[in-house]
Amino acid sequence: MRTKLGSSINLAGYVFISPWLIGFLLLTLWPIAQSFYLSFTNYSLLDDPVWAGMDNYTRIFTSDATFKKSLIVTFMFVLFSVPLKLFFSLLVAMALNKNLRGMNLYRTAIYFPSLIGGSIAVAALWRNMFGADGYINQVLSWFGIEGTGWIVNPDTALGTLILLNVWQFGSTMVIFLAGLKQVPQEMYEAASVDGAGKMRKFWSITLPMLSPVMFFNLVLGIINSFQTFTAAFIVTKGGPINATYVYALFLYEKAFKHYQMGYASALAWILLVIVAALTALNFFASRYWVFYESDGRKAK
Repeated sequence: MRTKLGSSINLAGYVFISPWLIGFLLLTLWPIAQSFYLSFTNYSLLDDPVWAGMDNYTRIFTSDATFKKSLIVTFMFVLFSVPLKLFFSLLVAMALNKNLRGMNLYRTAIYFPSLIGGSIAVAALWRNMFGADGYINQVLSWFGIEGTGWIVNPDTALGTLILLNVWQFGSTMVIFLAGLKQVPQEMYEAASVDGAGKMRKFWSITLPMLSPVMFFNLVLGIINSFQTFTAAFIVTKGGPINATYVYALFLYEKAFKHYQMGYASALAWILLVIVAALTALNFFASRYWVFYESDGRKAK
């Protein structure tokens, strides 16, 4: 009787999760498998795939200079945007972690840009702001400062995209704010009794207690930054002189501009391996700096 009842319960459970399971198999797992197969073929979307073995990967690593350039640009983007975003997110979260009147309104206003941050409209606005006749140069002219074409200058174009990514710090800030709320106030009170100042409390209490949250934001920030596309596509179109030609834009153009879908699939899997390797490296390094209060020791 119990066996029949247990089987009925299991069957009911599978029935309830079947919509998600079917969607996962058809819309996620199957496209991933297809992408992996296509990465070993020559496929133009118009003709049937032709098996090419390792030719796509060989071309990418040996004769495609654009691949190396886009990878360098993307690494530069990640290297600067992720730490800056973490820094400003934590700074703003600490400023908003106060019990002041109207604080919820301030938090909402600061978080709001993140709701529209990845949209085409914001990217178009950013292009207008940093253009040669944009708002930024108009403001600088009020102070007698001669501006420049920020998005058409190879020395500053990537910086505008980094600034746009940092500006979208709302989600990261909210996570930091939630982490700050979990820090026991008794620890700060005990530190005050011992004569610790604000900086000492920050380095000895706040940062260690926030290290799991910081680790989470770091991993997500790296993954999201490697996938940046809209800003480069709308604001700079990869220019000038490929100064903002990020990896995702390179992949997109190979797939939908040059119709080299097999080649683009190979690029996508290379990106997956790079992101997975960096994520694994972060998890390995976390044991040396991420502190978990539950067990009183660093992560292992």
